Amino acid sequence: MARFFLPPSEWSAPVWELRGDEAHHAAKVLRLRQGDACVVFDGRGRAAHAVVAEAPRSSGVLLTPGEECPPAPFLASVTLCQAIPKGANMDLIIQKAVELGVSAIVPLITDRTIVRLNAREAEAKRQKWQRIALEACKQCGQNTLPAVELPVPFAEWLGRGVPDGLNVIASLVPGVRPVRDVLEEARGRSVKKASLLVGPEGDFTEQETAAALEAGFVPVTLGPIVLRVETAAFFGVAAMRYALD
Repeated sequence: MARFFLPPSEWSAPVWELRGDEAHHAAKVLRLRQGDACVVFDGRGRAAHAVVAEAPRSSGVLLTPGEECPPAPFLASVTLCQAIPKGANMDLIIQKAVELGVSAIVPLITDRTIVRLNAREAEAKRQKWQRIALEACKQCGQNTLPAVELPVPFAEWLGRGVPDGLNVIASLVPGVRPVRDVLEEARGRSVKKASLLVGPEGDFTEQETAAALEAGFVPVTLGPIVLRVETAAFFGVAAMRYALD
């Protein structure tokens, strides 16, 4: 069934109206007709059935609200703190991370990050990545829209203080603990909030790794195989999702 996003501020209206990209998607892409059913979600976990009230137009699609959907089961809060990789890999990472149920995504600019952004470019990237996150929510049935933060230099972000809960950094440093062991301990403590820090191509520098450890991140290995950046993100998020939910 087609799914559309409607901001929480508009849910109290007797008739809902899709606008912008959501209206275009309904009218021109899906070609919905009057009487067609759909699901609307607010990005904060709430969803409801709705029916197209009249012939859709790309300028606006009116919906008659219906019965609310049952709330989704509770998921642990997992934040992906991801050094921006080269090319379009960040688009893929965001899409799949949302499908895996992350709560937030923090794009990081590290010493070995190839992508360099001025303020205008950073905001444009954030808006693009937020749209990708929204489309992933619509596709996978996720009713909570993860926030994609503005890209930030690694040192500046780390200086803000580490998040609450378990904070893990995927590391290539020899001798670190397997991620399985760290997550099993967290599961035993009923940890329900965690962050995963993944570096760029070539990993974090020694100085960056040392700064993350000093700030409280726990270094883990994701196994004996050296993973691509996007694979490391998917593996780490999936492992956290499995262990903490």
